[in-house]
Amino acid sequence: MNYSWSSISVVFSTGSVNRWRHHRQKVLPKAVGALGTLCSRLKHTLPDLPYDYNALEPYISAEIMQLHHKKHHQTYVNNLNIAEEKLAEAVATNDVNTTIKLQSAIRFNGGGHLNHSIFWETLSPHASEDIPKGDLREMICRDFGSVEDMKKEMSAASVAIQGSGWGWLAFNPVNKHLKIVTCANQDPLEATTGNIPLFGIDVWEHAYYLQYKNVRPDYVNAIWHIVNWENVSKRLHDAQMKT
Repeated sequence: MNYSWSSISVVFSTGSVNRWRHHRQKVLPKAVGALGTLCSRLKHTLPDLPYDYNALEPYISAEIMQLHHKKHHQTYVNNLNIAEEKLAEAVATNDVNTTIKLQSAIRFNGGGHLNHSIFWETLSPHASEDIPKGDLREMICRDFGSVEDMKKEMSAASVAIQGSGWGWLAFNPVNKHLKIVTCANQDPLEATTGNIPLFGIDVWEHAYYLQYKNVRPDYVNAIWHIVNWENVSKRLHDAQMKT
């Protein structure tokens, strides 16, 4: 039997249509349901603080910590979950416009969740006033000259941020050096710059205004008294292991 290219094309086209009908009627609804179940199981939650709300006083007041953690961070978590649920629906229905529209909400709220989760862990009521130890100290001295020079550079960069944002001590996985990087709003450092965050200073007004009013430099200088250098060192070690 002889087949023409046109007849073969029809056969394959018909088969494709039938497969798509089956996929749409049988497979797709199950996939959407499974995706919805997965999203509900993977909801983000507000992490507990590793200390009491008043533990960082006098450098950060209990009132600020409670509002910052329970209100602001919780809002980022809530809005991230909502945005991801909408994204799952948009992807399942091939709604490209909605998928694109949701990216800014996921970037902002996801970044807020990531940034604050790091922030809480890199502060400690038992922080030592001593300089960082081990590899962290050696790399800081290599890349900035001294620990004090690093603090001055990071403080200046954080204070100079226009509006809201974060100042970061970061590890560059390409050249294996430490650097100071700033991000606007809640942009997540690694996802937007490729640098891995080690320690961040939140300079949104809600992080300090109730206590320091509009004197951002006083707040930034106070932060250095409560840095958990052990946690920062662990983050550096983990970042090095990834590269």
